[in-house]
Amino acid sequence: MSWRNRDLCLEMVAKLKPLLTRARLIITRKVEWASIMFAYAQETRYIIKDPRTPRRKTPVGLIREKSNVILRQLLWTRRPFVAEFTDARGNEIFTVRRPFRWINSSIYAEVDGKEVGVVHSRWHLWRRNYDLYLGNRQFAVVENPGFWSWSFALFDEDDNLVAIIDRKVRGVGWECMQHFTNASQYEVRFGDAGKGTDKVFCFAKDMDNDLRVFLPLDLPERAVALALAVSLDHDCFSRRRLGWVLRLLGA
Repeated sequence: MSWRNRDLCLEMVAKLKPLLTRARLIITRKVEWASIMFAYAQETRYIIKDPRTPRRKTPVGLIREKSNVILRQLLWTRRPFVAEFTDARGNEIFTVRRPFRWINSSIYAEVDGKEVGVVHSRWHLWRRNYDLYLGNRQFAVVENPGFWSWSFALFDEDDNLVAIIDRKVRGVGWECMQHFTNASQYEVRFGDAGKGTDKVFCFAKDMDNDLRVFLPLDLPERAVALALAVSLDHDCFSRRRLGWVLRLLGA
């Protein structure tokens, strides 16, 4: 499917614009109490907020997983699922679809059932590598060093930084709760569109330096980046019954 078809592209942009023109998004996974108390795998739920809006506590979007209850218990993080991105009123914006996987995962971003792009993971013993595609064109790559690195930088084919997905560290208390509840939180930084110019800039904190980076991502590409955020949560940070044994097998 060629997303560059003009009518199709305009239709996609109209649906994605209310959520994905924002420079920053905070994605918080809800606590799964049944999983804590009974080891029962629930459908995941997320709240999306914009930290730059005056009403920071009001969600600008929601993410809701739909999956088979039996497959969730048997396959856990390898289960197939569809997740709907909606606005705060429940109106669908786009969906992501992740088929069953054994080692390498793939997750597809779709608008009205039409595929926009896909994220494929590449297995490595400790690194977390991902390739992002829009149609047949690869527009970004992630090569995270693994271990305790919780920042996932997206680079284009010219090694330009185009977006950052950070798992936010919120103190010892929150981290202890996250360990037992999967209540992870992520920040996705896209950048601001410069007024009077076609350039887009993103400000990102990297160690001791503030970085100003050029950002050419359009709205369909941002949808694929959000699909990556969902995949990262399942691939890297969801609690597993078999722990690091599965990690060595490509979890």
